[in-house]
Amino acid sequence: MSEKCYLVAGLGNIGPEYAATRHNIGFMVLDAWAQASNLVFQTQRYGDLAEYRFKGRSFYLLKPSTYMNLSGNAVRYWLGKLPVPDENLMVICDDLNLPFGTLRLRTGGSDGGHNGLKNIEEMLQTRDFARLRMGIGHDFSEGGQIQFVTGEIPPEEMALVPELCAKVIEGVKLWAMEGAQKAMNFINVKQKV
Repeated sequence: MSEKCYLVAGLGNIGPEYAATRHNIGFMVLDAWAQASNLVFQTQRYGDLAEYRFKGRSFYLLKPSTYMNLSGNAVRYWLGKLPVPDENLMVICDDLNLPFGTLRLRTGGSDGGHNGLKNIEEMLQTRDFARLRMGIGHDFSEGGQIQFVTGEIPPEEMALVPELCAKVIEGVKLWAMEGAQKAMNFINVKQKV
């Protein structure tokens, strides 16, 4: 296995009806990365995959096609198929426990109630993988969580998404190039949104 290969899984739900929803912020990051780097995703087993090479490293960008709650199937499959060691997995997802625009990078931890992370932990039988959570806020009444996360990002927040995506992309590169601590110092700061 190559220590210089990384699997970056951006979580979301497939289909145009989910494209601009809060739950798809992980897909939005990888789409922004692909657009900025002239990458093309190829539809493969369990998801769309693109490869990005940067300073002697290979980043495999994965958008699972298994829907959010079964993301672990895609992540487990591609970790087994690609020359990526388990410790070089990064998962990017939404987090309704964080205010919109807040970013949090951790090298492990709980699923925090996120069903995509929970399924990945179950399928990999570990919590020891990097996860970058993007805050989407929690402006919903009791019982409204599903409608909130699958609801479209309002225009005033969507205007800030490109800047947030760019910061996440830089943070993931920093994580791969200089380690988790430097990446956390870069990512885990109060955002000005």
